[in-house]
Amino acid sequence: MTASRLAPWLSASRWPTAPIRLVARLGSGHTPSRSKPEYWENCTVPWVTLADVWQLRDGRTKVITESKEMVSPLGLANSATVRHPAGTVILSRTASVGFSAIMGRDMATSQDFATWTCGPKLEPRYLLHALRGMSPDLKRVATGSTHKTIYMPDIEQLRVPLPPLEEQRRIADFLDAETARIDRLVDSQLRLIELLREREAAAIGEVLSDAAERSVRLKYLLLSPPSYGANEPAQHDRRDWPRYIRTTDIAAGGTLREETFASLPPEVARQFLLNDGDILLVRSGATSGKAFLYERRFGPAAHAGYLIRARLNQQLMLPRLIWHFSQTPAYSQQINEGAIQATIQNVNAEKYGNLVVPHMALERQLEALQRIDALTQKSGDLRGRAQHLLTLLTERRNTIITAAVTGQFDVSTASGRNVTEGLQG
Repeated sequence: MTASRLAPWLSASRWPTAPIRLVARLGSGHTPSRSKPEYWENCTVPWVTLADVWQLRDGRTKVITESKEMVSPLGLANSATVRHPAGTVILSRTASVGFSAIMGRDMATSQDFATWTCGPKLEPRYLLHALRGMSPDLKRVATGSTHKTIYMPDIEQLRVPLPPLEEQRRIADFLDAETARIDRLVDSQLRLIELLREREAAAIGEVLSDAAERSVRLKYLLLSPPSYGANEPAQHDRRDWPRYIRTTDIAAGGTLREETFASLPPEVARQFLLNDGDILLVRSGATSGKAFLYERRFGPAAHAGYLIRARLNQQLMLPRLIWHFSQTPAYSQQINEGAIQATIQNVNAEKYGNLVVPHMALERQLEALQRIDALTQKSGDLRGRAQHLLTLLTERRNTIITAAVTGQFDVSTASGRNVTEGLQG
């Protein structure tokens, strides 16, 4: 991997560039043996894994001090796990590629991270901003069919502009302030999008409540009992095979994520193939209750075991109305009341079959669907505008970061409100 392929903007740097490994000690992590209980008892060492990446996804968490898991000093001493000092910069390089932070205390990591402990010529906050400027390129060049990965030999080639240390600190101070300002704008748009979703859900609920002639159990509207999907690993990505739909594939707005595509061999997928109008329901985890309406436009597909298929009798109920109902507060209330609260929330096939849903004659269903389509189009247009602004803010953040770390303006006098004028993003 060449520096120009990874971060083309480095060529515009007014500062000399250097491999990060020459000005910071490059490291990684390890997972102590799970078969040794003593490695996971009396734990005192925070151990950062991909489960902690959620803290970094919004790009604003700069310092990480907590982790979901910890390892014991014994596990640390008897494995390749390394305790990195506070101030070490970490970068996720597997699956969730490109997320970064600074360790706020001594911590260890799994093998899914690269780490840099900065030497006297490199300011950790400056390196963090530089890595965040590279994040889109890191994600673009990651390889692998099931889990995208940037391998350590490529990590070793990463370069960073290297201005004098005091200039690095000035750049970091500037970017801390300017990215915080952008974050406040992002927050306002995210709040707007969430408010629009809530209002849309409430309006859909009102339409269905007005149109309903009675309430029935979902199972009485199905052609067959709710059924679980395949318990197969997602290890293929052949586009000529049926898509393998898993919980992680389902995106907001009733779509599928292209970047998580996986497929099943036709002979394995055969008994789990979906029909147009099938509804997939998430049965466990943080997104239990989430629904996805499968349509033939997605191409041949089968569903995974953590999804439950509900196949409606479309002479009795329009699938899209049931999918719309799954967005309403009335549906969420039933899911929360019926979920099994153990270590992980779970809603099984029987509980889904017993959901109470509004029902009406097909003619009234069509009328309700027209009303819902009209209000969701208006709400969707407003959300689209807000989402477009979020995209522009993200692009502006990246442009400011790359311009600052490459020295395209003097951060001592600049303001993020005008530094991007005349610069190429």
